[in-house]
Amino acid sequence: MSKVVLITGASSGMGKLTAEFLSKNGYTVYAGTRDATALSDDSSLKKIYIDVTKTKTIQSTIKTIIENEGKIDVLVNNAGYGLLSTVEDGTDEEMFNQFDVNVFGLLKVTRAVLPHMRKAKSGVIINISSFLGKIGLPLLAQYNASKYAVEGIVDSLRFEVLPYNIRVHSIQAGLFGTNFVQNGLVTNDKTMSEDSPYKSLVAHFVPIVANAINEGPSPQPIADAVKNIIEDENSKIFVPVGAEAETFVPLRKEMSDEAFETKVKETFGI
Repeated sequence: MSKVVLITGASSGMGKLTAEFLSKNGYTVYAGTRDATALSDDSSLKKIYIDVTKTKTIQSTIKTIIENEGKIDVLVNNAGYGLLSTVEDGTDEEMFNQFDVNVFGLLKVTRAVLPHMRKAKSGVIINISSFLGKIGLPLLAQYNASKYAVEGIVDSLRFEVLPYNIRVHSIQAGLFGTNFVQNGLVTNDKTMSEDSPYKSLVAHFVPIVANAINEGPSPQPIADAVKNIIEDENSKIFVPVGAEAETFVPLRKEMSDEAFETKVKETFGI
């Protein structure tokens, strides 16, 4: 009997590729999305509506999967987006929405899945995080904070579910060639304004990030990492994937805070 996987945010980018990849490799995959029309017409891929900011849709999704399959073996928390804003300009709504999707949504889906995994005494939870959960960059403080929070959730949750044979992991993704800039990046109007006191920083830094994503490599390594974590019971807790992650995450451990900050400033010309 194949493993049953739920992936959130599966309408595009890493989530879509991972859902389709696992499906082709024999997994029963429920591709959670708010836009089912964005998914390919793969008969083996089960599309299901879920909005991680709406608890009722989460409960409905889990109920449907359990009724259909009797279990959920793997949860991949992939839904997320990035807010590009200075701390000074970020509005209450923008800050809340950033955490509502990236942190609270992740917690709510995990909360809904855990009773079923606990009862089965088996399960794997994989959070698609970012190397920006270990490194700060300008204009991304809210996004950084949300990913730092995800890393903290992994650290704590692993202890809670240890007695029930449930594994929890984080994939610290680098910058890949996805449509994240078009569909996954929200900008603050004041920060992007010609009148912004941060205009020079925006003009320098935003193209660096946009180009790295638009011209980046295929996110296939993310899908590979998800599959490897599911199939390897001894997989590392935190798995950096991609050039930026594989460079900066180890450096963060090796260098002092001050030396690491200097390295980041030199690398990004800050």
